[in-house]
Amino acid sequence: MSNMQKGFTLIELMIVVAIIGILAAVALPAYQDYTIKSNATAGLAEIAAAKTGFQDAVLNGRTPSLTATDVGFIGITSAGPTFCTPTVTGTTIVCTGKAGHATEWNGKTITLTFDPATGGWACTTTLTTKYNPKNCT
Repeated sequence: MSNMQKGFTLIELMIVVAIIGILAAVALPAYQDYTIKSNATAGLAEIAAAKTGFQDAVLNGRTPSLTATDVGFIGITSAGPTFCTPTVTGTTIVCTGKAGHATEWNGKTITLTFDPATGGWACTTTLTTKYNPKNCT
């Protein structure tokens, strides 16, 4: 009588390892792209919250400010947001990506520009196109 051994052969284990490697090679870049885009979208959401206060300041002749005690305070401070550091100049709010998040997001900017004549906003970014938040160019 021959004893039958149970278990996986080396070939079967190598095939499983190869399949896992292929899946990881596809999934990891997709996850990294998702992370970068979500960081940019979160940064945009952080500064978008200040649009109403910014608009009010500009239309009422006040200088938009990130300082809570200023008359033109727009509702966010430079230290408040998690994903970006906001700055305000003229008719723009700029969100600069903070370190500690996705590498492609670090130092990149999203700019919201207010047009007082139309009351509309334009969104531009320095990110690679595939990472742009919706409605941002």
